[in-house]
Amino acid sequence: MLSARRNMFAKILLSAASLLLAHLLHFLCSLMQFIPGFKHYVPSPSKERTLCHRPRGLQCISPLVQSVEETPEPIPAKIKGQIPQWINGNLLRNGPGKFEFGNDKFNHWFDGMALLHQFQLAHGTVTYRSRFLQSSSYLRNSQHSRIVASEFGTLAMPDPCKSLFGRFLSRFEPPQPSDNCNVNYVLYKGDYYVSSENICMHKVDPETLETKEKVDWSKFIAVNGATAHPHYESDGTTYNMGNSYGKHGSSYNIIRVPPQESGHGDTLEGAKVLCSIPPMNRAKPSYYHSFGMTENYIIFIEQPLKLNLLKIITSKLCGKAIYDGISWEPQHNTYFHVVNKHTGEVLPGSWCSQPFVSFHQINAFEERGCVVLDLCCQDEGTSLALYTLQNLRRSGQGLDQVYASVPRAFPRRFVLPLDVDSDTPVGKNLNPLPYTQAKAVKGADGKVWCTHENLHPEGFEKVGGLEFPQINYSGYNGRRYRYFYGCGFGHLLGDSLIKVDVETKNFKIWQEEGCYPSEPVFVPVPNATAEDSGVILSVVVSPAEDQSAFLLVLDAETFQELGRAEVGVPVPYGFHGVFSAH
Repeated sequence: MLSARRNMFAKILLSAASLLLAHLLHFLCSLMQFIPGFKHYVPSPSKERTLCHRPRGLQCISPLVQSVEETPEPIPAKIKGQIPQWINGNLLRNGPGKFEFGNDKFNHWFDGMALLHQFQLAHGTVTYRSRFLQSSSYLRNSQHSRIVASEFGTLAMPDPCKSLFGRFLSRFEPPQPSDNCNVNYVLYKGDYYVSSENICMHKVDPETLETKEKVDWSKFIAVNGATAHPHYESDGTTYNMGNSYGKHGSSYNIIRVPPQESGHGDTLEGAKVLCSIPPMNRAKPSYYHSFGMTENYIIFIEQPLKLNLLKIITSKLCGKAIYDGISWEPQHNTYFHVVNKHTGEVLPGSWCSQPFVSFHQINAFEERGCVVLDLCCQDEGTSLALYTLQNLRRSGQGLDQVYASVPRAFPRRFVLPLDVDSDTPVGKNLNPLPYTQAKAVKGADGKVWCTHENLHPEGFEKVGGLEFPQINYSGYNGRRYRYFYGCGFGHLLGDSLIKVDVETKNFKIWQEEGCYPSEPVFVPVPNATAEDSGVILSVVVSPAEDQSAFLLVLDAETFQELGRAEVGVPVPYGFHGVFSAH
């Protein structure tokens, strides 16, 4: 009887404490709005956001972010319309495809195990296959039937078979970097690798999707990883960026990997760090996902989306995931760094703008002593934290609320005048280019303040902004160009394909109800002379049970459908990919 009363009293006490804690947290959150400094960490609606299209009753897309089985042997696709006979090669796609092991579930969309996809096009026919990347993370998770390798948004729990003391001690073990390369395919020395932003990549066979060797960047140069969006020269030289972390803090590094040459191995031998750039705050470097390249320069954007290295290093000890160490700090401006890619010299100028975040650059080129840089920009850096699996799997009003809170990305143009010195007049617009309204004005402090030009017409908010931009890369990367392609985001995932004319700012759109197209990949017609002479390839998926995933082929000039190839197996929504011509 006494024991029952004690249990009842404990439950009442626990309930009261929980209620008190909830009220305390609500009070502190309200108070933070009025404390100087804290307001930067509390989400607030931006001007760009308030203009955005906010539909009600969004379709539930949960089936597009669920685990699927791999399809290791090629299966024929059902053709509707016409697939041009001249397209011969593989569309290779990468993205997450498995979100749980045993009873353990990943928290974030970016955590899912890499599923590699291949759409092989040959003389008007299409086959499809997919394979899970045989990474150490995937193999260890599978072997133990639980999550043993931490990812971006998921902290692996200690082995339940260990003693209580053993589980406690495991908190003090340094976190091991994941080799789950689920972001993109990249090319070095003619070989295909899959990459994320970690220290390791995996070489893969583009014909079979077989996982080959694992390659560690740090075995070749002093970096702790590299982006999944390198740039390529026509001779096979590859440029990339990666961070390094040492006793003096962090550095941003420009990397050059030579083409395949006699005397060099076939992985990353011969790779070189061209230059290192110190962050504004070495303990809190910026997060970046891509960078720009022109004929002579690398353009790096240091944005106020910060990596708190102390929080990331101690995340396991504190029971936190890596993404808890990333913070949006709009009290800082965004800065542009320009590096001569031939000499490694960092140009002495200082270019800055109002705070924004860019995950994907569109293109960059040089003209009349300036670098023109086109980017997809968000005015707030809160989107990474919103793409949890819980949010993506919501429905009804909950889904609408998540979508309304996500910052939209819009295409913008910046102009960086390179010849700026002490004699350059203050307060004058230094942009000499008549075709763009972007401004660059030198301030009294010597910094050049850059104001963007929108690369879209009024009302573009209705398509939800644009992300996953692509161009005719082989013909126009680093050169003045006219067209780019991307996904419109009228949902949490891309729900349309868009072609933008940067000269007129007009755009064309492809959209079908209940369909979610992936990043558009441009494939040029052989011996083409026009910039948009080619096709757009995009993998389109649907949450509807009666709608097959399909490879969509659009005429890049007219943006009209030429044909589609339907596959009879579930395909999740993915990230990036490339076309490998035969």
